[in-house]
Amino acid sequence: MSEFSLEKSDSEWKSQLSPERYAILRQAATEPAFSGSLLHVDGEGAFRCAGCETLLFAMDSKFESGCGWPSFDSAVGPVLERPDHSHGMMRTEILCGNCGGHLGHVFNDGPRETTGLRYCVNSLSLEFDPSPEA
Repeated sequence: MSEFSLEKSDSEWKSQLSPERYAILRQAATEPAFSGSLLHVDGEGAFRCAGCETLLFAMDSKFESGCGWPSFDSAVGPVLERPDHSHGMMRTEILCGNCGGHLGHVFNDGPRETTGLRYCVNSLSLEFDPSPEA
């Protein structure tokens, strides 16, 4: 049994996602800093996994970190963490808890007045849902 409730074959993911989204969500790639469309989003709404539409982050947890990727101080949906020792670094990878899509990484350098965490997320791993109910 898998740790994720939504499972698809590699060919299903390739047919559903753009090549750029596939590289990030399914192969743990990273989009270039300051290139993402969700870096500067304002207003009401929330952020959903681009692979399965699961609600992951609320607009009120988004903050400007200056790192070049959308940053959140907390998750509202299922986000799993696992050690990532790639690229000669020790980091904590974050994944959509529903489909296992790679989102980015979480760091302990977020706003101290809230959680102290910075969920550093690729724009391509998310979809912005502008509905107030999101």
